[in-house]
Amino acid sequence: MFGNTNGMPKPMSVDDSLLDGGSLDSMMSFTSTDEEPFTVSVGYNLGRMTWGGDVTIVKLIEWASVANDPEKGEVAQRPLDLAHARGLGVYMLKGLVNAAIAKRKLAGREVPDTFNHILHQLGSQPYFSLQPFVANIRDINPEKPSVRAERIVSATGETRGFQVFLPRHYRWWMIDGQHRLVGGQITKEFLDHVTKAGSYPARNNLFTGRGKVPPEEMVVWMEALECARSFATVKIELHLGLSIEQERQLFHDLNNLGKKVTRSLSLKFDGSNPITKFIDSILVGEQGLLDCENEQTDWAKDDGCLPRKDIVAINATAFLNKGNITGATPAGIEPRMETVSQMWGAILKLDGFNMPGAKLNTVAAQPVVLKAIAKVVFDLAFSNRRPDNGDTLLDAALARLNEVDFSHHNPMWRYYNMSEEERSAEGLDTLAAYLPDHGQVTPDANRDLGSFQGGVMRFGSKHNDIFPILADMMRWKLNLPSRHVK
Repeated sequence: MFGNTNGMPKPMSVDDSLLDGGSLDSMMSFTSTDEEPFTVSVGYNLGRMTWGGDVTIVKLIEWASVANDPEKGEVAQRPLDLAHARGLGVYMLKGLVNAAIAKRKLAGREVPDTFNHILHQLGSQPYFSLQPFVANIRDINPEKPSVRAERIVSATGETRGFQVFLPRHYRWWMIDGQHRLVGGQITKEFLDHVTKAGSYPARNNLFTGRGKVPPEEMVVWMEALECARSFATVKIELHLGLSIEQERQLFHDLNNLGKKVTRSLSLKFDGSNPITKFIDSILVGEQGLLDCENEQTDWAKDDGCLPRKDIVAINATAFLNKGNITGATPAGIEPRMETVSQMWGAILKLDGFNMPGAKLNTVAAQPVVLKAIAKVVFDLAFSNRRPDNGDTLLDAALARLNEVDFSHHNPMWRYYNMSEEERSAEGLDTLAAYLPDHGQVTPDANRDLGSFQGGVMRFGSKHNDIFPILADMMRWKLNLPSRHVK
């Protein structure tokens, strides 16, 4: 493992006659045109030899493979999540536009406004980087000379690295980074199509543009593609000669031994998504919404803050009518910011909200109730089925939001736990017309909103089942149209 071959690391040799051909090489003869040079540094990751290097994105796509197709060999990877890979493709496209801007600046060339405009449309952020890829070259035996190589030496005689000449059939089997790899493939396919066809693709379009590409935008995409070929690089750590069992173990260790950050902290640090930017600059920065990393489960110690993950989910509902902010773009979010800001302005005026003891003072401090308010806002302001007078209705609803009784004792929250007589006594007779199935409890639907104990109404954890019903109740109280009336 730590020996050498005539002064070179064991897997390398300057003498072709010393190379161990292996099972595949023994059936083929190679010339120098069958090889490609790569510059690597040699390390020993916990005692196992590794090669580290920088390669362009296009070169990585050309050489890497993923062992997740049982028809092509033994599986050593998880199934591909194409939606996740596409999201990474958008991220890499942003990074390549950023690289094109950086390359122009390094060369002392002017950066046209179109570059920054496209980057803004994709979603600019403070910094771009991809974590190192980890792969295995199965064909290289780390104990025997397997590839031709040359030592790279400085003027003072110090070894700076090695240039290895890899046969082109030596695949880099991806252990950590398959979704980034496929994301890169998706990005390259987009850039290839745009630059060759001169139009944005009808399917798998990573940008907001449609139809023919304007000349000023074509310049951006041409230079982004060139960066993918020659300027924008990624780090890769190459392991040598691992078996399938060892690949699987390394995959497990890389993905399970690290401690994951909390969802709230991760979202708080995310400066790329326009919704997280909106939260930082408008909600927290200007309107004074209190946010925190972890939820306080002891309501007696509640300091009034909302976990960042809940704030993000509430805004995802208000902006997108979704449970997450994946896919949010500045073009889609920025025109809606004023409306959502007004929503939060009305929420922040509710009695007991955003202050110590909020959860015991008002049910509005529970995220599921805020999602219900966000649902009403989306339906009236942004939905394709919004009423013609949606803006007027929304303005009136936000102005009168404090007319909804957000106290724990409001009997409206306990509608499904009441008898007909109790509902009538509490003035809830007409609420049924606003609820799913006309207020009836059906066996195929969850109508368990939560529990009322000790004077406190705690809504359940199945938010997706609960908040649309709470939104219906608010519609009823505010005299808004029922969403169940066509």
